[in-house]
Amino acid sequence: MKKIKSILVMSCAVMAFVSCSKDDETNQTKPEANKITPEILAKISALSFNNKDVQVVKHTNPNGTTEDAFLIEGDIVMTKDQLNKMDLHGGITTEQYRTNNLVSGPRTIRIVGLSGTGASALSANMRSGLQAAVNRYNNLGLTLTFTLTFSSNTTGANIVVRRASGGAGGVAGFPTGGNPFNSVTLYSGMDTYSSAVNSHVAAHEIGHCIGLRHTDWFSRQSCGQNTNEGTAGVGAVHIPGTPTGYDATSLMRACFSGSDTGAFNSNDVTALNFLY
Repeated sequence: MKKIKSILVMSCAVMAFVSCSKDDETNQTKPEANKITPEILAKISALSFNNKDVQVVKHTNPNGTTEDAFLIEGDIVMTKDQLNKMDLHGGITTEQYRTNNLVSGPRTIRIVGLSGTGASALSANMRSGLQAAVNRYNNLGLTLTFTLTFSSNTTGANIVVRRASGGAGGVAGFPTGGNPFNSVTLYSGMDTYSSAVNSHVAAHEIGHCIGLRHTDWFSRQSCGQNTNEGTAGVGAVHIPGTPTGYDATSLMRACFSGSDTGAFNSNDVTALNFLY
């Protein structure tokens, strides 16, 4: 999830990124599997993701290892293998994927927020925001129950939440095999935001970990864009009681603002109760 930025700032960031990319390509040859090919973009689109501005990134796993992954819609990471194995299984809803891209329940999901003195340890605002986000999920009475501890020991954790250097926002991924995605990264730019905004971003990324998609995946309207990719021939399955168009206050819209509080709106609650 990313902070809404001005067009000028975004342009500068793109220019800087292109410059760095050229240096990297000069110094090393990327493996074929890491390239963003037309086939990769077609697969992303076929899964009803927005395939604009896809990037190849290094994703850090909870055990400290790194692997190449695609960054989709600004805050969703998927390896090529995960992308190839994902299936819509008959359609999508406005916020989620079905079957193997949801978490099996009922169950308890253990979240560990990294603590200590290292660079990966969460800041005070991140910790406060994460606690508020977990409390909000538990207050819904879902079939998923979340526990949260702050520790440097991640043994037994289902989701590890860490801090990393970067702009405002976070990154997570989707469930596989009935299990939640195993990590959330909150970027250091969040240190300058209130605990309420940190709560919003933490809850949003946890939402991805349990299978929620961006409510404005089709347009990224919350990011100041208007890119309608359609459904690439795949019929959308609407959750009864939720809007079919842009939901301006949903926790799961693609970009956030400095006024967000981390609260679910009524449509988020309807969707979560439908799923879990």
